[in-house]
Amino acid sequence: MDAIIKPTKLKGDVVIPPSKSLAHRAIICASLAQGRSVVSNVSMSDDIIATVDCMRNLGANIISHGDKLEVVGIDTRLDRELTFDCNESGSTLRFMLPIALSLNGGVNKFVGRGKLGERPMDIYKDICMSQGIAYEDRSLQNPQRHLDIVLKGNLKSGKFIVDGGVSSQFITGLMFALPTLEGDSEIVINGKLQSVGYIDLTLTALCQFGIEILNEEYQRFYIKGGQKYAPCDYYIEGDYSQAAFFEVADYLGNDVRQIGLNKDSLQGDKVIVDFVEKLRSSGADERLVFDGEDCPDIIPIFALACCLREGHADIINLARLRIKECDRLKATAAELAKLGADIVENDTSLSINGVENLRGAEVESHGDHRMAMTLAIASTRAIGEVKIIGAHSVSKSYPNFFDDFIRLGGRVVKA
Repeated sequence: MDAIIKPTKLKGDVVIPPSKSLAHRAIICASLAQGRSVVSNVSMSDDIIATVDCMRNLGANIISHGDKLEVVGIDTRLDRELTFDCNESGSTLRFMLPIALSLNGGVNKFVGRGKLGERPMDIYKDICMSQGIAYEDRSLQNPQRHLDIVLKGNLKSGKFIVDGGVSSQFITGLMFALPTLEGDSEIVINGKLQSVGYIDLTLTALCQFGIEILNEEYQRFYIKGGQKYAPCDYYIEGDYSQAAFFEVADYLGNDVRQIGLNKDSLQGDKVIVDFVEKLRSSGADERLVFDGEDCPDIIPIFALACCLREGHADIINLARLRIKECDRLKATAAELAKLGADIVENDTSLSINGVENLRGAEVESHGDHRMAMTLAIASTRAIGEVKIIGAHSVSKSYPNFFDDFIRLGGRVVKA
């Protein structure tokens, strides 16, 4: 689906969809608990559907009741050939791989689409090779470069040295699996740990489901083996990653009030509130610098805010944007420039000089949900229509985005 948007101001209340990050974690924990849990306020985006299907594959009984999931957890280990379809979800892939190796002694095959097959997996490959687990990655051998990884063997407890500069998702995946194994384990972080906020979300979810992990200043994590997940009821709070779009919309002169957010949330993307406040309080002659290392998902929409602030801003430490659903660093600069922004892509940063308004143009989502939503919000400050190619990509994380956009007064023609 493409979308043609006629510029208009947004006004009204919007209920922010539930956190995708927390939903992944709660569904996995509930599925690993022997007993009945209810996970409520769930949005069944493409990524969440992938995680639900993968946990069902391992034996969890998950029944949907509107925005609630009733989960009866896995009660036995398997020894069969299983295929896990991760769609385009990096979280699903990296969370599920060690879980599958801990629960299924047969063959575990991981497949997916989009750029998932090109995203780094060396940490898990190295772990598998060190433990004698057969690991074959055929992703780059097929014409579409789609994910195709085949594994055979069981994950064993022990000491795991993980590069803290790649993705916290690998650490989270290990944290899910290691407590269930025989023997104690230790995760040692090599270098600075990025995205600490996501690790906090994982540790909090695990604690609520009865799993204890000792955190030594985010450099070492001690995990006792033989632990049992305990079922519980879990409510998913609003998602600051999605709230960022309407936080910036409000900054750009729209009148949007967000509902459903936890002001005391541990979500790392809550930093969008501080970033926008810094834009509001700064003078035009101040050269601002923002560090995006721990919050890559909000950078496209925050870059839009910087593009329409009088003055100069740099957003630094953005290397991880290049390995998302698309090369978000390149896409953010290219698509906002089509709309008239003065924005320059560097190796690991964006350099921005503010402009007064944007112009209408045809732009590309690059198959990336966050790019599509950023460009939709950009239309509210454009002079002329904005056509977004591939606007349907919002279904990955926020299926109802354009419904909410229209309810707020947005004028969208779906092509």
